[in-house]
Amino acid sequence: MSVIAVHAVITPKPEHVDTVQAEMLNMVRASRQEAGNLRYDLLREDKDGAVRFHVQERYRDQAAAQAHRDSEHYKAYRAKAGDWFASAPEVTVLQEIDVA
Repeated sequence: MSVIAVHAVITPKPEHVDTVQAEMLNMVRASRQEAGNLRYDLLREDKDGAVRFHVQERYRDQAAAQAHRDSEHYKAYRAKAGDWFASAPEVTVLQEIDVA
């Protein structure tokens, strides 16, 4: 099994924090239903008056990760979210070494 782990950091503009959180919760629900999804978690960081969302994702393999990026809910989110971010999302694909 070649599990794909992804960590994304999303920094919304202050006026879009609530919208981004609501839309990300929709992404959580839809992504967890994907056949190759093993985990999709949303976390919030409040620091020095700024909010960042962290998304931790795990997929069965590369094909499952690609299926997520090709999904209708992902495409719809990306199409809506363009103006909501203070900076481009930081997405890192990670190699798992020892994960419980």
